[in-house]
Amino acid sequence: MSLAKSDVVKIAHLARIAIDEEMIPEYANSLSGILDLVEQMSAVDTEAVEPMAHPLDMAQRLRDDRVSEENQRDKFQAISPRVEAGLFLVPQVIE
Repeated sequence: MSLAKSDVVKIAHLARIAIDEEMIPEYANSLSGILDLVEQMSAVDTEAVEPMAHPLDMAQRLRDDRVSEENQRDKFQAISPRVEAGLFLVPQVIE
């Protein structure tokens, strides 16, 4: 797939990046190569491939699920500017 100059300019505008006019052919070539690779990957038949969460089939080492620190909520809330019913109160930031 070959991108035109106008395609590169539009992509740069959508990405909100400034590009040099003399670099547009190089960007078009690089982006076209990426799109060609994606097209090749899309053409591969993956019907018989089982989806996986991670490329390495290994067991994950997990630590014991146990309490490692004491509860210090009262100590921290004592120095907080605003607390109510055990919760920290913060200024509203979203209307």
